[in-house]
Amino acid sequence: MHNPSTLFSSKSTQKGMTFIEVIVALVIIVTGILGSVAMQATAKQGSFDAMQRSLASSLAQDIIARMRSQAPAMNPHATLSAYVQSNYGTGEYAAGDRCNTDAACSSAVMIANDMYEWELALMGGDVTSGTANVGGLVGGRGCITQNGNAYTVAVSWQGRTNTVDAGAGDNACGVNGSKRRQVVVQAFIF
Repeated sequence: MHNPSTLFSSKSTQKGMTFIEVIVALVIIVTGILGSVAMQATAKQGSFDAMQRSLASSLAQDIIARMRSQAPAMNPHATLSAYVQSNYGTGEYAAGDRCNTDAACSSAVMIANDMYEWELALMGGDVTSGTANVGGLVGGRGCITQNGNAYTVAVSWQGRTNTVDAGAGDNACGVNGSKRRQVVVQAFIF
């Protein structure tokens, strides 16, 4: 007959992992890997959304700078009223005279050129791959309104996920929808 103390002592000297321990370790490792992949996807989406917002803000500042450069000393609002439109980004502005220097162009030609170039930037037409526009905002639209010497520039685009419609209310610029994002900048031009 075997001594029970020798049976227990021989089992306690065995080394290694059981199958259950290996499965638990694999589940923990796979969960960690899937978590890091999901975090990477979320970070990539956040980076794209931040880039779109940064571009929209830059475009709003760009048109304000263009407007300020065209504002004459006498009665600037009569001249700048040509910029006040709500359909930028729809492809309605033609290239026309591509004059872009103050010395050789009239103010009206410069304004038409500014409007065309700004719309082109909104639509991403200033960066192309083959014949496709690859720059700009996703579904980018621009609206400029005027109230006295205050000009409001709203730049809208389509985000990747649903949220509250950014353009609901006073600044209804762009395509309605739960993915619409918007940057609104107000400037005073004297």
